[in-house]
Amino acid sequence: MALSDIALTRNDGTADSIAAHKGKVLLIVNVASQCGLTPQYAGLQALQDRYGAHGFEVLGFPANDFGAQEPGTDSEIATFCETSFGVNFPLFAKASVVGADKQPLYAELVEAAPTKLGDPEAFRERLRGFGMTPNEDPEVLWNFEKFLVGRDGEVIARFAPTTTPDDANLVAAIEGAL
Repeated sequence: MALSDIALTRNDGTADSIAAHKGKVLLIVNVASQCGLTPQYAGLQALQDRYGAHGFEVLGFPANDFGAQEPGTDSEIATFCETSFGVNFPLFAKASVVGADKQPLYAELVEAAPTKLGDPEAFRERLRGFGMTPNEDPEVLWNFEKFLVGRDGEVIARFAPTTTPDDANLVAAIEGAL
């Protein structure tokens, strides 16, 4: 199934799809509001502000799969993102990004890019240090994993959760896609 064929729901209940964002470079990120990586929202919004006029868009997909770090409702998540980080990029309905019940978009993303750039093993070790059992590739490792999708709807790259929005490799990939 092509990414563009997958039906999506925004966090306000309206219908959307990747096809509706055709022609844009997309950074698809699974997000959470009570995670140690949550401050990345500010950097994601900065990317949106910097490159939005050039055909770039961040798409946020809240998920409660990792340490129950996204317990809020869609409305609560939207309010948190707007008031805490000024987020104005699209947020989608909370849904799973791992396991048997992962949303179809994430099933396709993971299949298209089964490994991630950055240093996922260091983060896995950190999680093990907290007594957690981290996911192995191809599953999403944690909150704030990033998939870069080109204007043609094809996955260009996948970045580990600890790859910050201002990371030189991520920025270079975005600029290269634009």
